[in-house]
Amino acid sequence: MNRFDRADRRRRGKSDPLDAENAARAVLSGRARAQAKTGDGPVEIARMYKLAKDSAVKARTQAINQLKAVLIRADPQLREELSGLGNAELIRTCAGLVDDSLNHEADEGAVLHATHVTLCLLARRIGQLSEEVRDLEGRLTRLVERHAPRLLEVVGIGPDTAVTLLITIGDNPERLSSEASFAALCGVIPAERSSGSRQYRRLNRGGDRQANAALHRIVQTRLRVDPRTQDYDERRSKAGKTRREMVRSLKRYAAERSATWSDPCSRHPRHRGSRDT
Repeated sequence: MNRFDRADRRRRGKSDPLDAENAARAVLSGRARAQAKTGDGPVEIARMYKLAKDSAVKARTQAINQLKAVLIRADPQLREELSGLGNAELIRTCAGLVDDSLNHEADEGAVLHATHVTLCLLARRIGQLSEEVRDLEGRLTRLVERHAPRLLEVVGIGPDTAVTLLITIGDNPERLSSEASFAALCGVIPAERSSGSRQYRRLNRGGDRQANAALHRIVQTRLRVDPRTQDYDERRSKAGKTRREMVRSLKRYAAERSATWSDPCSRHPRHRGSRDT
């Protein structure tokens, strides 16, 4: 279902019978054209893995922040010993601070011992979460390589970005009528903002924000490493376009290329023949 008209909802109120009536009227009139994702294929599997990966990354970041916060109030000598270490070496060192084979019952009340135990537990938790993240990244990479390998051929798209875009497309890409509809779903269609003699378009603020962020990463990567995108950037700058306008155009282009090169979409004739920059 498309979202209900807000003005109509303010006039008539909200209840289950009213929502059911509005839904029926929207379907009968043809205004409700949205089609739900099926969630019965490899994209749904990728979504599950990405959910677990994002949760593990968030928990790992929290544990790293907690470990460093403990170090701030730790014994000065211990803090000095660990201050010059990088993150990887710091976590390895903290993980070995407590020897499990020793009996520390006599020192349970010592603040330094409690600090050692806390740092050790946090470091081991970080290591376990890192293993989870690596395992899930491998699973996601294999899924993309198996089901949408051509998507990885696009400059600026890696496995994580590819998974984000595939999740937005879904297992039934036929629900998207064109490349433009996918761009609209990602929130990169131009919104008219012209006034008087000034013709201007800005980025759309709606759409899937995760997919929008993935397209932004693609554009920033292409601006750094892709000669064609750099040439386009230079041409548009000389033509008087702002950086924001160029990014808007490149995000729209990246959305079209992603819809064309992803295997779930490429089997549909309407997605062929995408324009180039």
